[in-house]
Amino acid sequence: MLIIENGRVFPMCEDPIENGCVLIKEGKILRVDTHCTAKERAGATVLDAGGGWILPGIIEAHCHLGISEEKTGLQGDDCNETTDPITPYLRAIDAINPMDAAFHNAVRAGITGAMIGPGSSNVVGGQFAFLKTDGRSVDEMVVLAPAAMKVAFGENPKTNYSGQGKMPATRMSIAGMLREELTAARAYLAKKEAAQKSGGEFEEDFRKECWLPVLRREIPLKAHAHRTDDILTAIRIAREFDLRLTLDHCTEGHLIARQVKESGFPAIVGPSIASRNKVEVQYADFKTAGILADEGVTVAITTDHPVSLLQYLPIYAGIAAREGLGVMRALRAITCDAAAICGVDDRLGTLEPGKDADIAVFSGNPMEVFTETLYTLIGGEVLYDHRRERQGATQGGQKNG
Repeated sequence: MLIIENGRVFPMCEDPIENGCVLIKEGKILRVDTHCTAKERAGATVLDAGGGWILPGIIEAHCHLGISEEKTGLQGDDCNETTDPITPYLRAIDAINPMDAAFHNAVRAGITGAMIGPGSSNVVGGQFAFLKTDGRSVDEMVVLAPAAMKVAFGENPKTNYSGQGKMPATRMSIAGMLREELTAARAYLAKKEAAQKSGGEFEEDFRKECWLPVLRREIPLKAHAHRTDDILTAIRIAREFDLRLTLDHCTEGHLIARQVKESGFPAIVGPSIASRNKVEVQYADFKTAGILADEGVTVAITTDHPVSLLQYLPIYAGIAAREGLGVMRALRAITCDAAAICGVDDRLGTLEPGKDADIAVFSGNPMEVFTETLYTLIGGEVLYDHRRERQGATQGGQKNG
């Protein structure tokens, strides 16, 4: 048994408990309450939150952690297969390196889960996966794979392929190529289902099988879209093929908030702190998340790591809170709402009995710059302890001295 106590507990599925405790057993949350019994405390390991905030582990809903490694240059950059604009059969899990130092930074920041996948150079980039942020084996870190199919609209595919003298060179060709691929995939699915029903022979196509979870609405299209026209094109195509969709970046979403709300699709907003180095991000603003949420859109916040650094996700959520999102909605955007958008809310995102004990304990509000991470737990295991970190730093300093 492990107990976290003496802190303000934010279950995110109900009101905060001002001085509560969280009981953990065998990697799962057993109970969240106002107190622990003497019997429960007997023999349990107790973590003192010191009056801080106890939250579900922070979740990054869109990033390239471990697939665009820090400091390794070309050898660590496996984010974009820039030789073919249609590559749905590529899998992020084959390129994510858990040894990327950014995983350690994530754990230190209380970030316990991340949606990771290909970049946006291709019209169809491949399959995203949702991973926990600690481990040496991707297969053991995976929570959901595939978790989404990456597609991209706008400047990035245009820039990459127009320079090569081939499609897509326009937004029309991006949309047309995606429709063509989806139409072929839908025909493949119909043929496969007919063969299964009749008992006839059917030869599987590796390059089409990857579309079946999308067409069956098991996972969403994950659409890179900044500009209003690109956002609306993504919505239009998703409706045409009756698909699930997440609007990633959604930079100009605040300009068409009503249309985004009417689509029913969620938005993953950001990175709002990055440079406006492209025409399509000229209206990037931290107010976007709040305006969309006011309209009724489910919103998550993204760093798009390494475009902006993953470990500062709670701070970016805090700026969005200041700019209209509000404190509780901003916390939801990096916990329970992010988990729901990523399709992992059956295990993560809230402090509820039976869910994974992925928990972050902070000295106060994690969205404030002076707040420290006290503990990070994944699967009930304490992976970061601020006291051990400080003791190690002190001992190292004494040795060096």
